[in-house]
Amino acid sequence: MVQGVLYILAAVSIASWAIIVYKARQIRVARVACARFIDHFWDTRNLTEIAKTCSENENSNPVAEVFKAGYQELVRLRNKKKSSGEAGLTTELGGIANVERAMRRAMSTERTRLEKSLTFLATVASTTPFIGLFGTVWGIMNSFLGLSAAKTTSIQAVAPGISEALIATAMGLAAAIPALVAYNHFAGRVRLISIDMDNFASEFLNIAERHFLS
Repeated sequence: MVQGVLYILAAVSIASWAIIVYKARQIRVARVACARFIDHFWDTRNLTEIAKTCSENENSNPVAEVFKAGYQELVRLRNKKKSSGEAGLTTELGGIANVERAMRRAMSTERTRLEKSLTFLATVASTTPFIGLFGTVWGIMNSFLGLSAAKTTSIQAVAPGISEALIATAMGLAAAIPALVAYNHFAGRVRLISIDMDNFASEFLNIAERHFLS
């Protein structure tokens, strides 16, 4: 049983480290891409050119995805207004509210993508110490049962079993601590990216309302 617990903890720890490495790269790339896109947006100030740059860029960029969602909805509204020739069309269609909803959907999608697998890290951090403790308790119990059956009080008789059992606790902590630290770190980074998306969406909506949907 104790060996089974150790195998489970080892497998969970390997999976956890694989996710940590993957999420570290994913979130780092996303943060750099977001910063570059925001700088490019304010330097260029040409929505058509920015949209063309976004379509040519294959790297996943949360802020760029939010921009594309808002820009596509904005273009759709303007084309609809031109084709109908009705001055009050933007109010009828929801105008800025439609653009905002499109951007909010994109923000939700990007947050979900960035938070994917973080739940696994949280689960590992909260459960593996107890799994290790279960292995320890089971191992110590078996050791004392063996000591009783052998009718001896020698510490040498139970030392190997107790040592193996205590390793289960150590393995549980070794799996839990990195997962907990990584989860808190990545959750903080995702919050920062979410703030960037929120701020950008607000600025884009202001620009759209002033210059395109007024």
